[in-house]
Amino acid sequence: MPLRSVRAEVAPYVTKDGSEIRELMHPGVHGNAAQSIAEATVAPGARTQLHRHRATEEIYHFTQGEGTMTLGAERFAVRVGDTVCIPPGTPHCVQNTGRVAMKILCACAPAYSHDDTELL
Repeated sequence: MPLRSVRAEVAPYVTKDGSEIRELMHPGVHGNAAQSIAEATVAPGARTQLHRHRATEEIYHFTQGEGTMTLGAERFAVRVGDTVCIPPGTPHCVQNTGRVAMKILCACAPAYSHDDTELL
């Protein structure tokens, strides 16, 4: 049987950085091997907490909204279609500067873990 997840059936939760997350595929839930993908939602005017992951490399792909991303010492605008790689250990956060919810696909390798998330 293929590993499968249906977005409408995945309950969201609020993660350590303050964003609403839907774990679309995660080894701890779905049985895949080594990575995770989630959809993050950041409300208009909201900002995630600055944080880093010691072991995890993340890739953010912005599918809705617009905002500002902090990545290490850099700060830059992000919008639909942008993709950003976040190396392990790099402080990062996003702020939604638009009028609609910001949606981000977050791919993590190894898979996301609360224990690997350090708030700064």
